[in-house]
Amino acid sequence: MPIPDFHALMYPLLQLAAGVEALRLRDSYAPLADAFELTPQERHQLSPSGQQYLFNNRVTWAASYLRKAGLLESCGRGLVAITPQGVITLREVRHIDMAYLMGFESFREFRRRTGSHAPRPGGPEDAASVEDVPDCLTPLESMEVSWRAIRADLEFDLIERMQQIHPARFEQLVIDVLMTMGYGCGESAGQNVGQSGDGGIDGIINEDPLGLETIYLQAKRWVNPVGRPDIQKFSGALSGKRARKGVFITTSHFTREAQEYVTGLETRIILIDGPQLARLMIDHNVGVSTVDRFEIKRLDSDYFLEE
Repeated sequence: MPIPDFHALMYPLLQLAAGVEALRLRDSYAPLADAFELTPQERHQLSPSGQQYLFNNRVTWAASYLRKAGLLESCGRGLVAITPQGVITLREVRHIDMAYLMGFESFREFRRRTGSHAPRPGGPEDAASVEDVPDCLTPLESMEVSWRAIRADLEFDLIERMQQIHPARFEQLVIDVLMTMGYGCGESAGQNVGQSGDGGIDGIINEDPLGLETIYLQAKRWVNPVGRPDIQKFSGALSGKRARKGVFITTSHFTREAQEYVTGLETRIILIDGPQLARLMIDHNVGVSTVDRFEIKRLDSDYFLEE
């Protein structure tokens, strides 16, 4: 039979996860391939990039979509576990598709971040021909849709991973991001001070060698939203330092009251939520690595001009 798309893999993958305390994704490849009676050639067919097996890639995307809907959760590197909602799903349905996943707010939010599109049924690694592209999209537009989905998937993974690390490690991550963006003078310009109980300040970045201009940081590895009282406390800590610049970063998000509060402050406070932090990490290559590159070329008409 043909290699199943990642939609078809979601339900059997969830069933596998239900049978163990934690499922290592790579351990799911063989039993799933057996369930779909794939031949050795189909199991080892490479994706168009030639970087991985096509079937394994589709299993990975099936797991990713189940996590975004809250049916699976990450419990370690390459490990997933079924959630209480995942258990309920196995009792209620016998098939999982995109329409079912859209019933979960977390998945709808993911779709909104990708521009209300998703990869084609095979996943972003699948081969694409002109015939595969919908009439409403050019080949380039189709690639952009897949690129957005891949990037949104990575943003989701980064936020999830940041919420799992130690608070002190997260504080250092925040410093790394801002330093990579060009804030700070010299390698030692950023300091993690969160463990010293320094008046609610988690980190500082000196923008010049003498420390005449300093950025004060507050880094919260939270799931719950950050409200106005939290920003007020940070503002008070900045006042105690006679600081003019502050950055409050969280893995969650800020309430509307918190966002409105900073607009009326004399001290400049920048708010960075989880999705924005993840995007900055991707743009500045912090905590991510390049897997593959694709070049798009066009005809050079000047080359063919006759002298």
